[in-house]
Amino acid sequence: MTEAPNRPRLAVPKEPKQRLLGCRPSRGSSAFARRFVVVLCRPENAENVGLAARAMKNTGFGELRLVLNGPLESTAYKTAVHAGPIIDRARIFPDLEEAVADLHLVFAGTAKSRKNFEVLAFEEALDRMLAAPLSARVGLLFGNERTGLTSEELRRSNFRFTIPQAARQPSYNLAAAVLLTLFALFSRSGAAVPTRARPGRTPFTRREMETFRRVFIRKMEERGFIHSTNRTHMEERISDLLGRLALTAEDGALFLALFSKGSTAG
Repeated sequence: MTEAPNRPRLAVPKEPKQRLLGCRPSRGSSAFARRFVVVLCRPENAENVGLAARAMKNTGFGELRLVLNGPLESTAYKTAVHAGPIIDRARIFPDLEEAVADLHLVFAGTAKSRKNFEVLAFEEALDRMLAAPLSARVGLLFGNERTGLTSEELRRSNFRFTIPQAARQPSYNLAAAVLLTLFALFSRSGAAVPTRARPGRTPFTRREMETFRRVFIRKMEERGFIHSTNRTHMEERISDLLGRLALTAEDGALFLALFSKGSTAG
């Protein structure tokens, strides 16, 4: 592959956790915008990545994360126009779990209704994004252009949302979905008055939530609520519920204490 002149080639780092720690959001981003992270999961078209970076630049957002199994093609810079630095700083992860591990709330865009996952209307999703505690880092997750996000990938999010459209079109283009979401946030940011973050009320990070989810499911298995015939259905429903609750560490401790008390009652 021929690389763009004077542009570094983005590739999946050999040691992701160590290589990615030095990246920072754009200095030009506002305090409001710095709370948000755009995550593109398995994008196939590098030009869409460039257009998404351009949308971020237009609306003042600066942090981009990519989930890729290989290098990002240099054609991303052709459509990024003046947003090349956002691509330069993009953090690349080999899997979605690691890409969202340090985020507190993740909103996933989807064009499809999902059986075991509640999907919010666009306006309601925006309200929830703006109401997130100031201390929370918020991810905006978008999936592959052809297939969207799988059920396993949706499980890595707290909330799912859909963008309304007039025509019977399968879905918006990936870059268009990013632009519409970011512009809606940008247009509201001036009037937004976020609630003051209270100590100890920051939600679990996605890594912490995944640890809690596994413990919770194990306790459900021990009580016979989850078994071989309903495992997939129940795990997706539980992931949806726990994500939407946006639990804090205190909430999680209470949940587990209730289970422990329940197991000794009677």
